[in-house]
Amino acid sequence: MKTITVRDLRQRWPHAEALLQAENELLVTRDGTPVAKLVRIKPDTQRRQRFDPAEHRAWQVRLFGKRTVAWVDRALAESREDRRLIG
Repeated sequence: MKTITVRDLRQRWPHAEALLQAENELLVTRDGTPVAKLVRIKPDTQRRQRFDPAEHRAWQVRLFGKRTVAWVDRALAESREDRRLIG
């Protein structure tokens, strides 16, 4: 495991990052005393699922049946009253 000083970490980050790529672990020292360990993490390879309107609508039908949720439409209409279209 390679070591790097706090000063080098602060002032020469690209060098520290390159070392971390090669070593996977760095020991950070201050005045020759170990104070921290940097460990390389693996990026999350799973992507979050995108919003699917059809699937959401199917969920709403399962939850509420055929009836609409009127309070949502009312709330949207009230919040949009000040944004009337000109024309």
